[in-house]
Amino acid sequence: MDPSSLLNVERRERLLSELRRRGVVRVADLAVLLDVSPVTIRRDLTVLARQNQLTKVHGGAVLPQPERARKPDPNTRLKIGMVVPTLDFFWPQVITGARTAAAMLGVELRLRASNYDAAEDRRQIGQILAADRLDGLLLAPGVDDDLSHLAALSLPSVLVERAAPAWGPGERPLESVRNDHDAGVEAALRHFLEQGHERIALVATPISPNARHVETGFRSAADVLGLRVGPVFTDTLRDDEQRAAQILQQCRSLNMTAVLVHSDLDALALVRQATAAGLKVPGDLAVISYDDELADSGDPPLTAVRPVKGQIGRTAVEVMVSRLTEGRRRPATRVQLVPDLVIRSSSLTPQR
Repeated sequence: MDPSSLLNVERRERLLSELRRRGVVRVADLAVLLDVSPVTIRRDLTVLARQNQLTKVHGGAVLPQPERARKPDPNTRLKIGMVVPTLDFFWPQVITGARTAAAMLGVELRLRASNYDAAEDRRQIGQILAADRLDGLLLAPGVDDDLSHLAALSLPSVLVERAAPAWGPGERPLESVRNDHDAGVEAALRHFLEQGHERIALVATPISPNARHVETGFRSAADVLGLRVGPVFTDTLRDDEQRAAQILQQCRSLNMTAVLVHSDLDALALVRQATAAGLKVPGDLAVISYDDELADSGDPPLTAVRPVKGQIGRTAVEVMVSRLTEGRRRPATRVQLVPDLVIRSSSLTPQR
């Protein structure tokens, strides 16, 4: 065998192993992991997609849709639409989970993306409804979007990774499946406390739909644990070295010894700035990230709250199918799944 062919086979096996472990992979991450160019990774993804070993998405790949989902029975299958904000980052694993549950339950899933835009969200809902007869909708609207238009759809809807309003819109409460971000933040603060940290700051990026939940969870968990938490910074640091330096200086001046940062890109930016300033992470400042999309690529690798992803999609489909098969006799369901805390070196107190 040609040595270059053998290298290609080995690299693609490693790529598939990483995909099976994570459920979703990105071109940029794989290029670093396998020490090749992004062009090479894209070529590998194309080859593996042709072999039905993965499904390409924008910027990466997800596990392939199970075989039985490719053989729909139009006479018996329920059809569910799913509108998500993006096909990147958090959402590929959610989509994979939804597809897996749909295949297991004999459901046909139709997918659209709205690019975090309320008008585009409504347009995509309109298009997906116009394209086919659907039995229900899985939706991930913006946090501040007006949901009144859902009342006119006359279709059961389940919010995905969004908190449902207290009631309605319409004559029934909306159903939802989302992460319990309060529990995720509390796990992070408990870990900080176990490592000897009682003065903790929060940086939450305002561009995330979940920033509000993370901030609320931070304050409530601090009260429960009796922590003297520091300031809450609502900032995006990933492209702003100056702001990262300012926040780092404020944390140091207030004797903060630990920081929870939402999300990974902002946490990585803060750690880079700390290193540039001669600070040791975790020796001088312990850091936990919130998301765990890129946290393990940090130097040092970042401890991270890992929100539930695949199970969110699976549970959302299961809730919808239960609604469609049981009807109104079944009470409205709102499910919260608890994130994991993945402990790495950025938060561990160095041994003396």
